[in-house]
Amino acid sequence: MTDERHNASIHIQALHPQYAEAACQWAARLGLALEGDSDYALQVGEHGLQLVELGDKAPGPVRVDFIEGAAAHRRQFGGGSGQMIAKAVGVQSGIRPRILDATAGLGRDAFVLASLGCEMTLIERQPLVAALLEDGLQRAAQDLDVAPIAARMHLLNGNAIELMQGWAGEAPQVIYLDPMFPHRDKSALVKKEMRLFRPFVGDDLDAPALLAAALALASHRVVVKRPRKAPAIEGLKPGYVLEGKSSRYDIYPKKKLEA
Repeated sequence: MTDERHNASIHIQALHPQYAEAACQWAARLGLALEGDSDYALQVGEHGLQLVELGDKAPGPVRVDFIEGAAAHRRQFGGGSGQMIAKAVGVQSGIRPRILDATAGLGRDAFVLASLGCEMTLIERQPLVAALLEDGLQRAAQDLDVAPIAARMHLLNGNAIELMQGWAGEAPQVIYLDPMFPHRDKSALVKKEMRLFRPFVGDDLDAPALLAAALALASHRVVVKRPRKAPAIEGLKPGYVLEGKSSRYDIYPKKKLEA
């Protein structure tokens, strides 16, 4: 995601006095004001950190929740290693690749892969989104059922291209990319999230550079998630494609994954 703010105003808000200290800490970290007259608020309360648009007709808040809701349902009933994303990254019997999700967003895809046993490193460069993801991971770490999954998810906040170009240590076997794009998903949840995040993030205009950096770093393959009818990212053509109803995975193989 890009770092463009598009002049959207936002402040930090504690929903109860007991969260005032946590609100102050987030305000200092993110360089945002406490309270104020804004279009949006990053709220701290009993459910953790959430982003909300202020106003009478605004949609409800968005937070990262790996314990209940859609994440829990997909973890329990999503199809396991038979899911298309699992096939795309190379999950097979005895194979759980080390994966870098370089466009983590709210962490949903990374959580699915971590729940299947993959060690995940996540990069998110938009500070507000990274804050929501960090908060969700911290709460997940306190839950008995989800903590082992959250322990396989390691978050970095920064520019993915720069972090990949300066990578130290063992390279990830697989790099997963889902650049911002006008997705065709018409679900109410996606519509609400896009409305909330659009003022703070734009489309990934540097997607070709992101792909090039991923191809240079990954040891085994790069996987790019795209809307089904969207063009491939400019640059090297994918080796093969897995296509679903609304999205597809462009796969750039480098070396066979082995147990």
